[in-house]
Amino acid sequence: MKTINESSGGDFILVGFSDQPQLEKILFVAVLVSYLLTLVGNTAIILVSCLDSMLHTPMYYFLTNLSFVDLCFTTSIVPQLLWNLHGPSKTISPTGCAIQLYVSLALGSTECVLLAVMAFDRYAAVCRPLHYAAVMHPRLCQSLAGVAWLSGVGNTLIQGTITLRLPRCGNHRIYHFICEVPAMIKLACVDIHANEVQLFMASLVLLLLPLTLILVSYGCIAQAVMKIRSAEAWRKALGTCGSHLIVVSLFYGTITAVYIQPNSSYAHRQGKFITLFYTVITPTLNPLIYTLRNKDVKGALRRLVRKEKTTGE
Repeated sequence: MKTINESSGGDFILVGFSDQPQLEKILFVAVLVSYLLTLVGNTAIILVSCLDSMLHTPMYYFLTNLSFVDLCFTTSIVPQLLWNLHGPSKTISPTGCAIQLYVSLALGSTECVLLAVMAFDRYAAVCRPLHYAAVMHPRLCQSLAGVAWLSGVGNTLIQGTITLRLPRCGNHRIYHFICEVPAMIKLACVDIHANEVQLFMASLVLLLLPLTLILVSYGCIAQAVMKIRSAEAWRKALGTCGSHLIVVSLFYGTITAVYIQPNSSYAHRQGKFITLFYTVITPTLNPLIYTLRNKDVKGALRRLVRKEKTTGE
């Protein structure tokens, strides 16, 4: 096992994958490549959505917000993860840990609500096509995005502050690769049952409630699609919703496994790999899913490239 430098004073030690040195080398390369793809892919979606007037629609407004959330989310985690994977030092300062906890929790919570908002947008597009422009007007879109951001910030101010105020009695070894609430509360030297209940209740509100709204939205969409007899309309409806469904499945399928499962069944190694998936892999796949399956985005990228070539000539 790789020796961890523990001369850290009051710093936290992110144990991470230090018991598997060979795996750390593989993860370093994989995480670095994923992070670069995340930066390029999500930045491209933001630029294209902002620069191409044909993408100035509610769907791409929310997609821009999602890409921005993913960019900031991974950036709050991956640089520190890469540093710890690369060298023997696994430490993070108390301030750095607090910032990572607050920022990642806020952005993760925001994404949960934002995906539900995007599902409502798809519901309006498929089930209320004639009234779509009236329903999803710019002010409502801004308000819905604002609710998502405020929900994330509110949750992190409550959960993050309560978690960081727990007495730790000198415990500073975090058996994870990030400062995340489920891992941080295990450092406490007091009874954490109330904290676990509080975390579970917050997860119900910010995970299961949005997921329920998403399922209801797609239930209505499925009913509407079943009534469509045109093959072209079928393809358009499925194309409109398919990308979002894939993103929802990937994100919720992994994050709920960490935040909803009972503490007694939370395996350290399993939890770390699941967390790695929704913090690193999913933000990388999101732009690929939306661009590879979306003709509008691919068309906008082609128009932007042609415009750049024309300007260059």
